[in-house]
Formats: sequence, structure tokens, C-alpha cells
Amino acid sequence: MDLRRSQRTGLGLALVSAATFGTSGAFASSLLAVGWTPGSAVTIRVCVAALVLTLPALVLLRGRLGQLRRGAGSLFAYGVLAVAGAQLCYFNAVDHLSVAVALLLEYSGALLVVGWLWLRHGQRPRRLTVAGTVVSLAGLVLVLDLLGNVGLDPVGVLWGLGAAVGLAAYFVLSAGTDDALPPLVVAWGGLVVGSLVLLAAGGLGLLEFAAPRRDVTLLDAQTSWLVPVLGMALLAAVIAYATGIVGARLLGAKLASFVGLTEVLFAVLFAWLLLGQVLTGGQLVGGVLVVAGIVLVRLDELRATAPVAPVTPSQRLLERAADR
Repeated sequence: MDLRRSQRTGLGLALVSAATFGTSGAFASSLLAVGWTPGSAVTIRVCVAALVLTLPALVLLRGRLGQLRRGAGSLFAYGVLAVAGAQLCYFNAVDHLSVAVALLLEYSGALLVVGWLWLRHGQRPRRLTVAGTVVSLAGLVLVLDLLGNVGLDPVGVLWGLGAAVGLAAYFVLSAGTDDALPPLVVAWGGLVVGSLVLLAAGGLGLLEFAAPRRDVTLLDAQTSWLVPVLGMALLAAVIAYATGIVGARLLGAKLASFVGLTEVLFAVLFAWLLLGQVLTGGQLVGGVLVVAGIVLVRLDELRATAPVAPVTPSQRLLERAADR
């Protein structure tokens, strides 16, 4: 598969990942409305997804046990930072900040990816990437409706930045291709580790667990609580993580992290479709800006990978003549 085609495939999978991740807010909101705690919602989402992926992952692991041992450290880091750490930090941030501010801080993880690639790999951000970053963050401010009076609790800000680190780790670790395990195995391993960490956090009192089995409201209709639970586990975890890992491997961590910003747009869209929450004009403008920022980063990536035209003999002669 040539580079352009693989990146188109990666872009499509990254958008699928962002869209399926974006359903989690609407599904979780329906559960929170009947008394579930955020900790319960995210823990059951991760645990059920890990169970669903266990059999396919074990089948894919046949003959790869040595590779699994070599990749155990990455799987552990993925589960602790990208799965459990991001969730724990985000929900603690929400305890001190508005959901919108917590989301903005979490998605500043795209900046951390750019910084990591610069410091670790010497990939200094070019002007189009900087412009795309500014435009995308401005769009997020509008989508999250942050132009009013926003109170900032320093403790909440620290938790929000912790969530940003978890998000950045998700994209950096997902994009790793050295001796890479199959994406489904990476998703499964991360979800298993994340499940254990979240359950331990609940046992230590860092997460509050409450999960009443009551009917919920989705699409203006009453339905079983199992519907949003399965939606969160299958759509917002199994499909979201697996497609996100493949997308990040094909696009690279930087571009994948910016495409991941569309998760906020999808979350707002699904809240409108499933829960009837109204979209404002400012949010629509913000969505356009987020997409424009991603386009700028994508153009920057295309320019960086554009093939250099071969120098013809006549051009060499002209260059020599000019040098004289």
C-alpha cells in the first residue's frame, strides 16, 4: 500500500475511532441521569470491552508469546496511562472544573504530542502545524462554549493536565510500530490493565461506584440500562481503541492526535441526536475551525512527505554555470 493510500485509510480509521469515542458521552449521560456515578460508567465500559476482546486476542496471540513478553512494558504503560490514567484524571478534573474546561485541558494533549516529537525525535513543528494548532484550539473553545466567565481551580487544572498526558500517551503508544503487536491485542492488553487499575482505584476510594439498574432515556424513549452499557463497551471502547491504534500507526502520532480532536465534535453531535441537546451557532463555527486546523496539519504532513523531483542533467549544468 503506497503512502498516500495508507494515510487515507488511516484518516478514515482515525475518524471512525473519534466518532465511536464520541458516543461515550451520550451513553454515559443517560446512565448518570438515573444515578450512575462516572466511575461506575467508565469502569464497566472498560471491563466489558476487555472481556469481549479476550477470545479474539488470545487467538491472535498464538505463536506470538515471545512478542507479547517483549511488548509487555508498552501494554502496561498503555493500560495505566492511556486507558485508566486518562479516565481517572479526567473525572477528578470534573470534580473541580466544568466539563467543558476539563475537556479542553484533556485535548491539549495534542500539544504534548507535538512537544514530545520535537524533544524526543527532533521533529520541530513547522508553521502550518503551529497555525493548525492555534485554529483547532480556538475551535474547541467555541465548541465547548468557554467564552463566558470560567472559574479555574488549580487542583482541577492539574488533574486536567494529567488527563492531557494520558491522551498524549494514547496517541504516542498507539503509533508505535517497532515489533508491534496486532492492534486488537494492544487494545485488549491496555483494557485489561486499565480494568485492574480502575477497580483498584474504586477499592481505594478514588472512584465512587454506584450503578442502579434502571431504565434510561435514549432517542426520547425508555430502554434498558444494558443498551448504553453495551454501546459504551462495544462502540466507545472495542471499536474505538482498535481503529484508533491502526489509524495512529498509519498517520503517525501528531496527525492522529489532531484528528482525535473531532471526538469533541462527534460528542456534541451525538448529544444532540440521542439526548436532544441543542447545538448553538458558536459550536457550529467552532466545529468548522477544528476541521480547518486538522486540514492545516494534514497539509503540513503532505508537504513533508512530498517526493523530491529528480534533478535533470540540464538543471545540473545550469546550477554549475550559476556557481561560476
